[in-house]
Amino acid sequence: MNTEWIKALSALEAEGTPAVMITVVDERGSTPRNAGAKMVISQERQFDTIGGGHLEYKAIKIARQMLEEGESQPRLERFSLGASLGQCCGGATTLLFEPLGTSTIQIALFGAGHVARAIIPILSSLPCNVRWIDSREDEFPDHIPDGVTQVVNEYPVDEVDDLPANSYFIVMTHNHQLDQELTEAILKRNDFAYYGLIGSHTKRKKFEHRLKAKGFNDKQMARMTCPMGIPEVKGKLPAEIAVSVAGEVIAHYNANFGRAAQPTPEETTVVERLAI
Repeated sequence: MNTEWIKALSALEAEGTPAVMITVVDERGSTPRNAGAKMVISQERQFDTIGGGHLEYKAIKIARQMLEEGESQPRLERFSLGASLGQCCGGATTLLFEPLGTSTIQIALFGAGHVARAIIPILSSLPCNVRWIDSREDEFPDHIPDGVTQVVNEYPVDEVDDLPANSYFIVMTHNHQLDQELTEAILKRNDFAYYGLIGSHTKRKKFEHRLKAKGFNDKQMARMTCPMGIPEVKGKLPAEIAVSVAGEVIAHYNANFGRAAQPTPEETTVVERLAI
């Protein structure tokens, strides 16, 4: 029995990489793999197999679409293994797609100044994976908490495209021009969950003026949070700003807390059957 998927789950969890586990939960007639066969799909990799062929190709495509759209609920798909799938088995199989790791927030924090160094310990204690990015290696502390990856890049803007969809971006660098370039790159993506830029209302107005000159519209700019942080926290100390910004991040990802969609009767039946 192939068990590559078990090792894959452990490795992907350690990396904080979202994935989808595909399980054969029902088989009728002749099928490539029996019920219980599994494979794991991330955006870049695949582990194990549910039998190959066009069925597997289509399953992988569905899994990666779920990852792109940030789906967090499981889903069932039934496939007839006939001419439409280019497979001659003649049977039918039902696959369960289970998103994994989608509850872990992916955060990119740009800047390693006083406020960033104050917020990192807070973020590392949350269900987050953080990429902490700066061009100045000597600005990072000697100890980097678990769940935080230190990234030294001479041009931090290059890191923007490497983050998955639905990431949280926090920009608090030492350089306004770099803040501007990061803002443009992040807003162009338009697939982020949150973008916060440290600064005042005056800084926001200056940035909006420049962004408009470069073709950004009001809808795009409205997705930029600046100033960021909980308004009721008025303090200016790094620790106070850090708590305020972290509180806003928590409020954002908890916005739909308790509103998760209920499973369909068919999904409930499958889950109950698998638990027996």
